[in-house]
Amino acid sequence: MGNHHIPHPKGNPGKLIVLTGPSGVGKGTLVQMLLKKYPEIYLSISATTRKPREGEVAGQSYYFVDRPEFDRMVALGQLLEWAEFTGNCYGTPRLPVEERIARGDWVVLEIELEGARQVRQTFPEAYRLFILPPSIDELESRIRGRGTESEEAILKRLDRAKAEIDSANEFDVQIINDDLDAAFGRLEVALFAKTAALSGAAG
Repeated sequence: MGNHHIPHPKGNPGKLIVLTGPSGVGKGTLVQMLLKKYPEIYLSISATTRKPREGEVAGQSYYFVDRPEFDRMVALGQLLEWAEFTGNCYGTPRLPVEERIARGDWVVLEIELEGARQVRQTFPEAYRLFILPPSIDELESRIRGRGTESEEAILKRLDRAKAEIDSANEFDVQIINDDLDAAFGRLEVALFAKTAALSGAAG
């Protein structure tokens, strides 16, 4: 296979890549494939007020903070985006992202739609990609295939997914995840074609 390397022309600016899409669409899997093939890409670590789960490492899995500290980060504008889910807060600390980008690194943020919308305000130069299911039916069968949720929870998730899919055109690129390898190929094209254009390598 050989090593894959991100094209790093001299002085090539780092960048923030935001990946979003409805729950169950396969964002996490695509991100893991990207990091495996391009280990020099940095996955942004979120801050959270929830307690660590077994096996989670502070500063690797999450930055674990208490609620007053999290509220202080929000008040001081130290988060690129944040949200509250089921009583816990999650957010993306700005400083580690900015430090990486200043070094010329690529930083990937895999987040929910609302967070991605916040990033458009807090970091307008981010390159934003939306992952779509081939169809709502296919997304439904993927969500049901997990076998972990009640009917009510599944329907709620699907309603939310439909609303999120309607906003896909707010993003720079839309990628349909019909076949994982094909979708990953489209993701690579989207990232590297854009980079070549940014660095002046493409006419």
